[in-house]
Amino acid sequence: MKIQLNTDHHVRGDDSLEHHVEGVIDQNLGRFREQITRIEVHLRDLNGEKSGGHDKHCTIEARLEGRPPMAATEDAATMRAAISGAARKLQRVLDSSLGRLSA
Repeated sequence: MKIQLNTDHHVRGDDSLEHHVEGVIDQNLGRFREQITRIEVHLRDLNGEKSGGHDKHCTIEARLEGRPPMAATEDAATMRAAISGAARKLQRVLDSSLGRLSA
């Protein structure tokens, strides 16, 4: 399972953020490793340099072998919270969709 991290020009995509993303993805989506070929994580700061509430946005898209991609999004006050929220939502989507296939 390959993880691709994409950020806008307001988000600093350093090693610390990359390791956090990999850890959250592994924790929440690791059990789907056999079905997922690639994970794309898109991070944006909706307000840019301005301060504000829930302006950090994360979209996580899972590319599945032989199926259409599935995605989840989350807006939060911090980038780490947005990443965790989107990963939990995508976990529920995959549980629901892939669970129906095995039933």
